[in-house]
Amino acid sequence: MNGADEVVAAPGGPPPALDWKFSQVFGERTAGEEVQEVDIISAIEFDKTGDHLATGDRGGRVVLFERTDTKDNGGSRRDLERMDYSIRHPEFRYKTEFQSHEPEFDYLKSLEIEEKINKIRWCQTANGALFLLSTNDKTIKFWKVQEKKVKKVSEMNVDPSKTVANGSVASSSSLSSPKTHLANGACQSFSSLSNDISFPPGGIPLLRLPQVVTSHETSLVARCRRVYAHAHDYHINSISNNSDGETFISADDLRINLWNLEISSQSFNIVDVKPTNMEDLTEVITSAEFHPTHCNTLAYSSSKGSIRLIDLRQSALCDSHAKLFEEQEAPGARSFFTEIIASISDIKFAKDGRYILSRDYMTLKLWDINMDSGPVTTFQVHEYLRPKLCDLYENDSIFDKFECCLSGDGLRVATGSYSNLFRVFGCGPGSTEATTLEASKNPMRRQVQTPSRPSRSLSSSITRVVRRGAESPGVDANGNCFDFTTKLLHLAWHPTENSIACAAANSLYMYYA
Repeated sequence: MNGADEVVAAPGGPPPALDWKFSQVFGERTAGEEVQEVDIISAIEFDKTGDHLATGDRGGRVVLFERTDTKDNGGSRRDLERMDYSIRHPEFRYKTEFQSHEPEFDYLKSLEIEEKINKIRWCQTANGALFLLSTNDKTIKFWKVQEKKVKKVSEMNVDPSKTVANGSVASSSSLSSPKTHLANGACQSFSSLSNDISFPPGGIPLLRLPQVVTSHETSLVARCRRVYAHAHDYHINSISNNSDGETFISADDLRINLWNLEISSQSFNIVDVKPTNMEDLTEVITSAEFHPTHCNTLAYSSSKGSIRLIDLRQSALCDSHAKLFEEQEAPGARSFFTEIIASISDIKFAKDGRYILSRDYMTLKLWDINMDSGPVTTFQVHEYLRPKLCDLYENDSIFDKFECCLSGDGLRVATGSYSNLFRVFGCGPGSTEATTLEASKNPMRRQVQTPSRPSRSLSSSITRVVRRGAESPGVDANGNCFDFTTKLLHLAWHPTENSIACAAANSLYMYYA
């Protein structure tokens, strides 16, 4: 967007809609190329600076990318932010990759444990090294990625011109050359010695060793520092770092455990929703995340569509929640699919910790942690699929777990959909922004949606609940039928810029605005 075309919002009004552009793609498929299951991306995460990006795949690999345009331009980040968007182009390059997890088999439970990476979380950097956590269904690993200088042999023992094929010193003397007795009683033939070798007084010839020096070349080495295992009976769906930089949580269907990064042998169970009789089980934990600044606060979501905020200072086992966020069900609206589509697949805290964004199958919801009467805003993502819920249940698509993300300034939210589409909504006061883009080099399937009228008001003095972005049933912005076999489940928003990374099968697409 150059200066002539830039749209300026009216004072006090909502920010203008962003003009999204394709930036990069890694691993794009050629026409007709078959995607291997192990290459499908299953996790994406920016670090806090936004200069590094990590992806995990179903084959258990972690691939790291690093930002290059800030280095190549030679300017500071502040200078780059002042540059015109048409000039500055965020660019990443492949940095390294490593095998994080391998397939395992639990013989006690006769259970195969996949190597698929479920989540990746960056930890604090130190001494130029990168640290991150990665997890599959059962085991969490703590990785350190660091540049190591390459060591090479700089000098050999003898002059190469004086050696023969087997590395011994060349000699024109015969094997019957005269021998001399050294001071230590050893016998040495003169013919096997080079003329320039000096003898120390009364001793054996001086031994010269090859010299090993460190060159200017470096190579990236990933080392597993710790393994946090055997703490979950069910599949791990979330890991989240604490703002204290020392602890993190891991969550499965029924429990949340608190770990210290330095201790892998034990963890503390802080949430346990497992009933005494498993037949009484009515809901499971679907996602959990620490508050970005308050180290004592975390939130977790459930399959019933509720979010619980807990305070670690209240008790060692946080069975009781500090706050409960859930939307009341409309009378007479219940059906067989109600509970399935209400299940929350992902939650994210806003950068300032004031809001929580949640994604269920049909909608995105934005919650104010100071207001537990209902969501502040509801964005319709899959309303057009409501008549097709039976078909989606038959082919298991209704159980797809879409992720969500917020921009660093908290003014926009994004989530994925089918046909490799993702949607960006404005959530600032009065914003009507709702944009659909396709994960491809030419994201032409883009349309600014017209918002519908607010469906209800929480009260006359607080923000209205708005349902925006409803689409035409069964078709996308270009009138094409949706493809339910291609889905964009994973995406991440750059922490400081309007840049999004999203995964479509084995391809990583980058967009900026």
